Amino acid sequence: MDKGKRITGTARAKLAVELKTDYEGGASIRAIARDTSRSYGFVHRILTEAGVTLRGRGGATRTPKD
Repeated sequence: MDKGKRITGTARAKLAVELKTDYEGGASIRAIARDTSRSYGFVHRILTEAGVTLRGRGGATRTPKD
């Protein structure tokens, strides 16, 4: 993927599926951004457009203490 190149149409849809798979597999947005040479904001936007439920900060699920 060329850094900074605009991605639209079918290519954007394909990328969204790939990033969604990575994110739902446990990769962080920052890791995906680094690996794809894209910004955090770009990856966040693509995931949001793809309907991904984003994890909270830190990625850990918190359970209430009894």
